[in-house]
Amino acid sequence: MFNAIGRIFRTPDLRRKLGFTLGIVALFRLGSFIPAPFVDFGNVQACLAASQSTTGLYELVNLFSGGALLQLSIFALGIMPYITASIIVQLLRVVIPHFETLYKEGQSGQGKLTQYTRYLTIALGVLQSTTLITVARSGALFPSGDPSCSQLITNDAWYAILLMVITMTAGTGLIMWMGELITERGIGNGMSLLIFTSIASTFPGSLWSIAQARGLDTFFVVLAVGLLIVVAVVFVEQSQRRVPVQYAKRMVGRRTYGGNNTYIPIKVNMAGVVPVIFASSLLYLPALIAQFNQPAAGEEPQAWVVWITNYLTKGDHPLYMLLYFLLIVGFTYFYVAITFNPDEVAENMKKYGGFIPGIRAGRPTAEYLDYVLTRVTLPGSLYLGLIALIPLIALSMVGANANFPFGGASILIIVGVGLETVKQIDAQLQQRHYEGLLR
Repeated sequence: MFNAIGRIFRTPDLRRKLGFTLGIVALFRLGSFIPAPFVDFGNVQACLAASQSTTGLYELVNLFSGGALLQLSIFALGIMPYITASIIVQLLRVVIPHFETLYKEGQSGQGKLTQYTRYLTIALGVLQSTTLITVARSGALFPSGDPSCSQLITNDAWYAILLMVITMTAGTGLIMWMGELITERGIGNGMSLLIFTSIASTFPGSLWSIAQARGLDTFFVVLAVGLLIVVAVVFVEQSQRRVPVQYAKRMVGRRTYGGNNTYIPIKVNMAGVVPVIFASSLLYLPALIAQFNQPAAGEEPQAWVVWITNYLTKGDHPLYMLLYFLLIVGFTYFYVAITFNPDEVAENMKKYGGFIPGIRAGRPTAEYLDYVLTRVTLPGSLYLGLIALIPLIALSMVGANANFPFGGASILIIVGVGLETVKQIDAQLQQRHYEGLLR
């Protein structure tokens, strides 16, 4: 293992790519601590220290920004606008036929879809930065009752607000550009690595808070359980159902094509972390509506606002956990149905002379693939739901904050991006040496 790591640094091209990637990551983390214009840095830090846990409405965005959201930095929005824009463009392929046509055109069409994603990212950056500044001005970003937490912005003039919106939106654009630079000149997928960096940066603080709150005994128990969870996630993420495919031989001129055997890999978790994001976002809507319908001073809140506040804003409530789990299972089936089209796969196989042994080409192949996909997705959806519930269970049992590292979206992204990056480094090592990073 150490010899393989040494070969990485002894290979000039690979060493240059790795150094470039680490440099961009360092700049990304530096920008997460630079406050935006007209932000009272002292009050922000005092409110952060006084706040025991991130509020549910902002925990996902704060997780993906590496804690930059609640610091109101120039990179406060992080990579979240780009993630949202990518998911929206992907879902619009089902609704807008033009988007599906562009996707099938190959590299040129997908380049146009990427451009649309960039434009939508900037638009979402403007919207989310405006919302964040509004919440910070109202004092709802840190609902602790401390007067200093409602004085986070030093200047309420229109030009100051406009400058803050422009700065945070420009920060989102800069993060998007840095991610594309890593993809082109560095190692791995740039956007995924920046998300990986943001989430990994919260691990030490989360673990240290557990050690301070519960002692070293609980801390080491959490580490041991976390190691088991990581092993289980790696096992499931690498698991796949391989559907065998054979291609008939055909003569084109004097050459023979086909006749080889391959397979269609259907992963147990084909949806990745997207269902967790969908379910979290949907569960935040009732809490957001209730927050904007709070009564004035001296008035009684409405019954439905009280019900939402009691049952749908606290992650440790059983009803919240049940709804969260069911939404993740439902969204997993929904997203897999969108991203994997059995009819299209069967049609492409038939076009090139491929068939599944024992299954006729065409419609029977599509029905068989749909049969396999439905049954493989069931354990994948249950797995996603259980992994997503781990932080909520830790919140009620261990007393950890909502960004408990060994569970939810964080552990899925950490393991997924880590495995993909290691595979890319291994592939580049094998191009230059007979041995790679993995054995």
